[in-house]
Amino acid sequence: MTNVPPRAALSPQEREQLNSVETQEWLDSLAYVLADAGDDRAAQLLEELDHYAYFHGAPILFKQNTPYINTIDVEAQPEYPGNLELERKIRNAVRWNAVVMVLRANKRAEGIGGHLSTYASSAELYEVGFNHFFRGHGAGVDRDLIFFQGHASPGIYARSFLEGRISEAQMNNFRRELSPDGPGLSSYPHPWLMPHYWEFPTVSMGLGPIQAIYQARYIRYLENRGLKAKGNAKVWAFLGDGEMDEPQSVGALRFAAYENLDNLVFVLNANLQRLDGPVRANSKVIQEFEALFRGAGWNVIKVVWDSKWDELLAKDYNGAIVKRFEALVDGESQRYAAFGGKELREKFFNTPELQQLIEGWSDADLELLNRGGHDVKKVFAAYDAAVKHRGQPTVIIARTVKGYGLGETAQARNVAHQVKKLDFHALKNLRDLLELPLTDEQVEHLEYYNPGPDSPEIRYMLERRAALGGFVPERRVDYPRPSVPTGEFYEEFAAGSKGRAVSTTMAAVQILSKLLRDPEVGKYIVPIVPDEARTFGMDALVPRIGIYSPRGQTYTPVDSGSLMVYKESTDGQMLEEGITEDGAMSSWIAAATAYANHGVPTIPFYVFYSMFGMQRIGDLVWAAADQRARGFLFGATAGRTTLAGEGLQHQDGNSLLQAYVVPNLKVYDPAFAYELAVIVEHGIQRMYVDNIDEFYYVTIDNENEVQPPMPEDGRSHDEIRQGIIRGLYRFQQSGNKKAKLRAQLLASGPAMGAALEAVQKLEAYGVAADVWSVTSYKELHQDALLTQRYNMLHPTAEPRVSYVAAQLSQENAPGVLVSVSDYVKLGADGLNGHLDRKLWVLGTDGFGRSEDRSELRDFFEVDARYVTLATLYALQREGKLKGDVVARAISELGIDPEREAPVLR
Repeated sequence: MTNVPPRAALSPQEREQLNSVETQEWLDSLAYVLADAGDDRAAQLLEELDHYAYFHGAPILFKQNTPYINTIDVEAQPEYPGNLELERKIRNAVRWNAVVMVLRANKRAEGIGGHLSTYASSAELYEVGFNHFFRGHGAGVDRDLIFFQGHASPGIYARSFLEGRISEAQMNNFRRELSPDGPGLSSYPHPWLMPHYWEFPTVSMGLGPIQAIYQARYIRYLENRGLKAKGNAKVWAFLGDGEMDEPQSVGALRFAAYENLDNLVFVLNANLQRLDGPVRANSKVIQEFEALFRGAGWNVIKVVWDSKWDELLAKDYNGAIVKRFEALVDGESQRYAAFGGKELREKFFNTPELQQLIEGWSDADLELLNRGGHDVKKVFAAYDAAVKHRGQPTVIIARTVKGYGLGETAQARNVAHQVKKLDFHALKNLRDLLELPLTDEQVEHLEYYNPGPDSPEIRYMLERRAALGGFVPERRVDYPRPSVPTGEFYEEFAAGSKGRAVSTTMAAVQILSKLLRDPEVGKYIVPIVPDEARTFGMDALVPRIGIYSPRGQTYTPVDSGSLMVYKESTDGQMLEEGITEDGAMSSWIAAATAYANHGVPTIPFYVFYSMFGMQRIGDLVWAAADQRARGFLFGATAGRTTLAGEGLQHQDGNSLLQAYVVPNLKVYDPAFAYELAVIVEHGIQRMYVDNIDEFYYVTIDNENEVQPPMPEDGRSHDEIRQGIIRGLYRFQQSGNKKAKLRAQLLASGPAMGAALEAVQKLEAYGVAADVWSVTSYKELHQDALLTQRYNMLHPTAEPRVSYVAAQLSQENAPGVLVSVSDYVKLGADGLNGHLDRKLWVLGTDGFGRSEDRSELRDFFEVDARYVTLATLYALQREGKLKGDVVARAISELGIDPEREAPVLR
């Protein structure tokens, strides 16, 4: 390149020729480096060039995408370690049995449902994992956790059927779990319904990805804290491309990269279709995902084209096919999968250059040009690269065909997701495609195919699973029962705060602090907060236990030297999750299921704004319930009227109802510190010692009040404890035995103050009132419903009396019944119909307001004046007071009877 005139002096043709020669020289140099020094050196040089160009103003644009081809070059593919022929036969048998199971179910019960197309598209993805990667319990600390795509469950059942883990009777009862002729199989992965099989619920869609990320992070947390031996376990999550539109699917991707979770592998089944049609018909969803994950810091491996395409790519010296790949859109790709070789020839190979590459190829040859996700060699290469990659999480984006092999009824059709039936012709075609030795009669009768326990296929399956540590999925519960603190541990709370004003939130932090210091259970306590430790008074714990960070603390905090120094460490105990309720809840789920997933009985306490809890993480709460999570959810700043100044979106009057509907979630709204202590003590005993699958939602408020001692009125502390746990006990009894007018005031949480103040006001009207603390309307209501059910089913037996009916009977608790809480009326109103008289209910229905507490309680009509009025009105309705007395009280209490109801304002 010597004696070359200045570029500006050259003609356009000469410049083009020079550019071509110059480019080739650079490429030749790079080829030499690749051959002589290897990939790493070439990458280092390119990075140096990139930096040099940038600092000298060269406009090199960042590209989020690589070409639309396989990430792993054919020369870099490892040799496939398995028996390809046996694995093909196994895969075909599983495919067939998955289809037959769904068809049988719908033949037996029209419309029972089930999904054919998802597993059909992902069989190779799963089978490569089952045969070569997924490690079971026998692998010990290297055991993998696998989030199976929910709609692929028929294929997972079908494999377990061949393994001998699931019977034919169970297969016949797919989605028929209440069948009288034997146990059935749940529609999707549900540990609650199949507690020895499934580990993770992955439907609703979107919950699997975020939970998988935090499970991978929690493994590192346990290892760094010394609670679990370090191993090489992976968390695998199988996802659908349509599922990635869910915010939870992508919301924590950057977090996974920040935490360097190279123990995490996402397998994204890009069959290009969701329920109603293409995911991205006018573009390429795989390229979109690549950009998304690369931008978030993930290692991305694309498996786009199968081995047959390698033949064409090898002789495509001009890059014509790669250019054609780049021009593809998914809607076009869908047509090729649906209509086959003829369509491919006419529409894809649509230039002389491309047609020359397939010269001599028949349409049948073109039919063999498949997608990479159906090529086990390509899939194995991707998995192998993923498990060996270090420093980043990996996503494998595999291009597949939805409904693959199901014929013209379903393959790549927009209706594929809804197909529940195949006609006889389609079934015969499927049998022939899968090369199964079934007669037409067997096909017509929807017979399963099982080659038998002594067949090479079944022996191979079992040998591979034995080599990998046993069957997958399988849920086991085996953990050391912790020695938990007993009642003496909590006695300081039974003594009250001795004149000091303390909120129940502060009491919760004190309880948590004591538990953390306990020599037996302290190491298992996992405090979790979403960037609100200071709000909830938990910042004092930070210097003592530290905030977990895989990087430790690489800086000197600005408050170093102070008592409240912000401390991060690799063995930190607190999980400070930032402003992400979904992330914090996923972290809580990982901790709350560690007793089963890792044999480590960690006890998580997730503390959050109660209004930002249940209504924002409700779906994840149900997922927690499904997988038998154990631990505590603390709804802080609870109640509609305690959070002064914040207003509508912050003030919680509804979380108790939202928590109520979760069957195994215990729900408590304590008023006092000693009640909270009793609930925590009871919960730890039940969940971690008695091994009961339940978890606890407990509200705590931020109103500082003098905490009373546990009542000393002749009852034992054990008796009061039982009342707290069962949901109701008499807190204070009126000393006025001569009063003719009696009332029973039921109060919970921050409304207790209004009830106690109302006692004094009612005395002016000749009413003697007892006060009851209602710690859980759910416990009372559930017990009442169970009692009612028993009595209905045993009409000739002695009727049972519910706990709440016995406690509040006229004999035990004479007078009218009035309830007040800081929550909507519906919670307490559920007791009506289960008592011997009406319960009059006050609550906080309506939108919140920015105000101080007294104004808010007046606005919602739950202060002492309204408790007094409700009691007097209840007495009037019973004929024990004149209406003019109630009218006088309205005037004396300063209540405006014409004011619009708060629920309407």
